[in-house]
Amino acid sequence: MNTKVLKTLEYHKIIDRLTELAGSVLGKELCKNLLPSSDIEEIRMLQAETSLALAMLYQKGHVSFSGITDIRGSLKRLEVGSILGPSELLAICHLLEVCSRVKAYSRKENTDAEPSTLDVMFDALQPLTPVANEIRRCLPSEEEVSDDASPTLRSIRRAMRQMNDKVHAQLNSMVNGSSRTYLQDAVITMRNGRYCLPVKAEYRGQVQGMIHDQSSTGSTLFIEPMAVIKLNNELRELEIREEKEIEVILANLSGQAGAELEALESDLTLLTKLDFIFARAQLSKSYNGSEPVLNDKGIINIKKGRHPLLDKKKVVPIDIRLGKEFDQLIITGPNTGGKTVSLKTVGLFTLMGQSGLHIPAFDQSELAVFEEVFADIGDEQSIEQSLSTFSAHMTNIVSILNEANERSLVLFDELCAGTDPTEGAALAISVLSNLHRAGIRTMATTHYSELKVYALSTPGVENGCCEFNVETLCPTYRLLIGIPGKSNAFAISAKLGLSEYIIEEARGQLSQQDEDFESLISDLETSRVTIEREREEINHYKDEIERLKKRLEQKQETLDASRERILREANEQAHAILREAKEYADTTIKNFNKFGKQGIDSRAMEQERSRLREKMSSVEKNMTLKAQRAPSKELQPKDLHLGDSVRVLSMNLKGIVSTLPDAKGNLFVQMGILRSQVNIKDLEKIADIEAATPYKRQTGSGKIRMSKSASVGIEINLLGKTTDEAIAELDKYLDDAYLSHMPSVRIVHGKGTGALRKAVHNYLRRQKHVESYRLGEFGEGDAGVTIVTFKN
Repeated sequence: MNTKVLKTLEYHKIIDRLTELAGSVLGKELCKNLLPSSDIEEIRMLQAETSLALAMLYQKGHVSFSGITDIRGSLKRLEVGSILGPSELLAICHLLEVCSRVKAYSRKENTDAEPSTLDVMFDALQPLTPVANEIRRCLPSEEEVSDDASPTLRSIRRAMRQMNDKVHAQLNSMVNGSSRTYLQDAVITMRNGRYCLPVKAEYRGQVQGMIHDQSSTGSTLFIEPMAVIKLNNELRELEIREEKEIEVILANLSGQAGAELEALESDLTLLTKLDFIFARAQLSKSYNGSEPVLNDKGIINIKKGRHPLLDKKKVVPIDIRLGKEFDQLIITGPNTGGKTVSLKTVGLFTLMGQSGLHIPAFDQSELAVFEEVFADIGDEQSIEQSLSTFSAHMTNIVSILNEANERSLVLFDELCAGTDPTEGAALAISVLSNLHRAGIRTMATTHYSELKVYALSTPGVENGCCEFNVETLCPTYRLLIGIPGKSNAFAISAKLGLSEYIIEEARGQLSQQDEDFESLISDLETSRVTIEREREEINHYKDEIERLKKRLEQKQETLDASRERILREANEQAHAILREAKEYADTTIKNFNKFGKQGIDSRAMEQERSRLREKMSSVEKNMTLKAQRAPSKELQPKDLHLGDSVRVLSMNLKGIVSTLPDAKGNLFVQMGILRSQVNIKDLEKIADIEAATPYKRQTGSGKIRMSKSASVGIEINLLGKTTDEAIAELDKYLDDAYLSHMPSVRIVHGKGTGALRKAVHNYLRRQKHVESYRLGEFGEGDAGVTIVTFKN
């Protein structure tokens, strides 16, 4: 890919953003060197890696690759058996720690899934935990070797501390004793690695010892007293032994690292590549990118694409097609309407896609793989080369025509502008015709009306325009394919205050043919707007019809289900009534036969008849009640939730669900001050949540109570809250419940460690409006629930 187009389309700005997202120096190098490829299989592999990493970012969050340093030099030294210094060993340790962190990040729950490309890379990582732990144990920092690195080093350093103490004790006795008058300052200093005293020059003979240094003025001599020379010598010997032992420790650590040379090289390569891949994924996430569908047929179909360097909250998405129905797209329209942005979007998307980067567009957007992308965009006039604007553009055009082929994408901005309009238009048509005959995918922007006619009259060439609202004098930045655009120079000039007579005179300068063509474009634009508006209305009507159709189907299904249920219940009831009637008839006949055999006893017969009449009346009454109180919909346990408003049919009372149904369908319902166990079949769900209390008051306080009861449930759930949060929430809830005249409420605090339950009970013990409280019984939540009863 030629480097000029990378600069023209601002590809380097995308690479700069990508480089910032890499966590390591080596990863940043890979990002900086990323260039578009023309191998479709390689591009697809890069795109797949980016997509897999993006999915992991959305699922698991960000993973850091910071801490990876370039240890290739250290690995070369290990290869020849050299001993590494603390900083080099710590760099290896940091690499292994990053390796361990990334390895842990890659673990997935579903191990049955087919391993992806990233999974293979993650699995190949070797954290070498024993080596990393040993380096970290021995080297807390680059300037320090731990005393625990070896028993010998610990012993040497203990001896050094003891020797230091002896030297300081001896010198302190001299500083604070008879030698104090000979000293310049009462301090112990060090020269050439040995402890000395600052002695005044005139008392040189009074302090026996070795002179190591003197001050710049010569007034102070730094003398090592004879009494500590031997101690200093022993201390120096210990320091030499310490240095040798540190060398042994570093050699041992280097040997352990050298034994894993291949693993370290592999880890460095894999982590650098993973850093590069996840940087691409983070870039995609930053602008809501998606993986494009790649093809080698020269087809471009971008859906709702946004230029990645523009503010994604302000930029207007555009749809661009090229290469299927037509291989040339001529874009016209006013200045600042978005023509150049459309060109750059297509070019930059192509470069990004061929670099393995996602594009900020809808899913299933298509990009073609080109061997070269050429762009003539912007003003490239050069004073040094004596090139005018037109000459500079023509130089680029000549170069493009010589190098482009059917595997190239060519982008022209204001093709052949900057010269005589008639000649420029003729040249532009000739250039485009040559590219069209060669089958080269081309996009061009222009103000020439001749190019609009060329696009209308040439098969395989299509017009496009950037929409412009003349009323508001603002571009909409929408790209419309299939319609030529107007420059709107007269309208824009009028809006900006140009005199009307000047504009009319300018109109008179237009030929009749130009005027007719502009009128045709205006008519096309008006027709397009009308068609789009009608299409939106039709789509709205279609959606409404579809909603009504679904609603009708659901209603019909409900009616069919209700009809079947009603018929089934009616048949069951009729069967039960007939069976009961038969039993009554048999009993009556039997009794009358008995009375006939024993002799007629009118009083006994009358009593029996009255008893049967009362029983029949009772049955009729129950049937009437059931007919009046039959539930509108048979409830299932899943239909009920705590706090739902229901009507108890057998009692004709409204209440609130206190507990969920058990296996037999029994549950508790709070009806005002009454809490009763009922069966789910005796319930009907109601929409209103009017007070479960069967009374109303007209006073202001009554209204407050009613509003509270309408919004306060009979249960509060404190699970997952801290003690302070729970008590604050419980305090407000109990006040609201008490104002609602609820006789009792449930507090769900769970079992856990018991801390939350203890805090709740301590709080309840201090409340004056609480009559009593107890833990829940079996079926009420056991020890995880507290039942609170309020005072009347």
